[in-house]
Amino acid sequence: MDNAEIMEKSSIDVENIRADFPVLSKQIGGRPLIYLDNGATTQKPQAVIDRVSQFDSEEYGTVRRGSYRLCERSTQLYEEVRQKVANFLGAPTKQEVVFTSGTTQSINLVAHGFGRKFVNAGDEVIISHIEHHANTVPWQVLCEEKGAKLKVIPVNDDGELIMEEYDRLLTDKTRIVAVNHVSNALGTINPVKEITAKAHTAGAKVLIDGAQSMPHMKVDVQDIGCDFYTFSGHKMYAPSGVGGMFGRMEVMETMSPYVTGGDMILQVTLEKTTYAKPPARFEAGTPPITQVIGLGAAIDYLDAIGMDRIFEYEKSLLDYGTRLLQEIDGLRIIGNAADKAAILSIYLESAHPHDIITMLDQDGIALRGGHHCAQPTMIRFGVPATARASMAFYNKFEELDALAESLRKIIKFFS
Repeated sequence: MDNAEIMEKSSIDVENIRADFPVLSKQIGGRPLIYLDNGATTQKPQAVIDRVSQFDSEEYGTVRRGSYRLCERSTQLYEEVRQKVANFLGAPTKQEVVFTSGTTQSINLVAHGFGRKFVNAGDEVIISHIEHHANTVPWQVLCEEKGAKLKVIPVNDDGELIMEEYDRLLTDKTRIVAVNHVSNALGTINPVKEITAKAHTAGAKVLIDGAQSMPHMKVDVQDIGCDFYTFSGHKMYAPSGVGGMFGRMEVMETMSPYVTGGDMILQVTLEKTTYAKPPARFEAGTPPITQVIGLGAAIDYLDAIGMDRIFEYEKSLLDYGTRLLQEIDGLRIIGNAADKAAILSIYLESAHPHDIITMLDQDGIALRGGHHCAQPTMIRFGVPATARASMAFYNKFEELDALAESLRKIIKFFS
């Protein structure tokens, strides 16, 4: 199947989509920008930029703190976005959506609010070998403080979780299992529904890090069955500084607040404070109001395209890019899971990833080079770092051709 046939099958008009993103028309050093760092952060469509500007210019007010019309309207818009997030995630109710600054804060919220209350000495927490540091360090800290044991699901040479080992790790001492839906460093799509079901059989709760999945595929937390699902707005075409999580109400109601202050209380006296029900319990202080409105606009944009269409198109980009790079001598793709999102983690024996990124930038190509906040993953695969091409639905096949050509030049330069 050639590129034209793939485009027709995907029913995504990439050129029209690209016209919605002002930055994609930018030139870098006289060359068209090729933006392939979507795993780090995504660009913003004009619809999101305009909605944020309109809200700040004409509608901005605080939320849940006044009865005047500007405040009431802002509160209404803010809560409408909560419903949009719930619908986007397949959550049963909007009350099970908590706004945070992003995935990192969401995971820490659970590690603090659930972990410090329910994980005790001798208990166990399970993560995988291919987690982002944001889903590793909070659990390390918790286990060190509580005297609990951190256990790790190993991966095979393709970057896939070894599920037989996971089965052996689960015990009646397991209190929580925390894994990513998609590896940010490798692109592996983990079997989160199976992971969740097995954890629940053992009596454990489950957190899924959805930072790399929610922008790229349809997510249904009820189908997955997880207790928590976290996400970041800036990775899904929304402003930075906002994200959130789905949390099952029956679990969140048992949790202690992570941050305390205004708006998360029922009553405060000098003798005692009583807390509001979730989600307010976990949203202390003035929230990122404008960013939440931008998140709602980003969800509207994604919904208009369709997450299934986005996934299929990005899968075609992944397949095409994989074939291109596999033909290059001296290049190794780290992570070749059978079920994989549109991420290519590239390693050249002849050049350090930081040098690769610098030289690609001279050709107008933006990739990330480094350990991708996933040092245990790099250690597992015996490399110090990789150059990561992470794709989105506004990328084109021709951009992957340009990437392959530039990589060949780099290999030749260092040979």
